[in-house]
Amino acid sequence: MKHITILALLAICGLSTPLCAQGFTPPAEGNAAVYFIRVSNFGGLVSFEYFHNEQFIGIFKGKNYMRYECPAGKQLLWASSEDKEFLQCDFKAGETYLVLVNIEMGAWKARVGLEPLTQNNPDFDRARKVVYAKKPIVTPASKIKETQQKLEERDFIDNIMQRYENEWKDGKNTKQIRPDMFIPKDKL
Repeated sequence: MKHITILALLAICGLSTPLCAQGFTPPAEGNAAVYFIRVSNFGGLVSFEYFHNEQFIGIFKGKNYMRYECPAGKQLLWASSEDKEFLQCDFKAGETYLVLVNIEMGAWKARVGLEPLTQNNPDFDRARKVVYAKKPIVTPASKIKETQQKLEERDFIDNIMQRYENEWKDGKNTKQIRPDMFIPKDKL
C-alpha cells in the first residue's frame, strides 16, 4: 500500500510539474511568470495576501515563495498586511520576473514590502536559492474562492482600489516593473 501511495504522488507531480517542481518553470505562451519570494525567516509566522488587480491570488508565510502566471502587458499586483504595497507591471510575454517580499515592523502587525528583483540585486542569489530549495506554495482554489468572497462582502478590495487610484498610485508604496526587468533564462 505504501508503494502505491508513493507511485500515486509521483504520478501527480509528473502530470502537474509547475505545481510540484522546484526551480523556475517558464510561463505559457503569451504569459509572464512572477515569483514572490521571501528570503528570510524573520517574521516567519506572518502571512501576506497577494492580489492581481481585484483578484485574490494567494497567501503564504515564512521563507518561501509563490509562483503566479498572468497575461503579458500592463498589470497591477499588490500585497496586503498592515499596509498595502503595489507593483505597476508591464510584463514581456514568455519572461520570468522576481519580486522580493520584505517584512517590516508595523504598529499593530507586520508591514509588507515588495521590491522588484533583477539579476544585479544583492538578494538575487538568495532568492534563487529559495526557489531551488523547495516547491512553491500553492493556495488551494477553494481557499482563493472563499477568501475572494469574504473580501468582496466586506468591500475590502473595492475600498483598496479606490484608495490606490486616489492616494497611492504615485506614492512611495507603488513601484514599477518594466518589461526589461525580467531575469534572463540563463540566470534562472
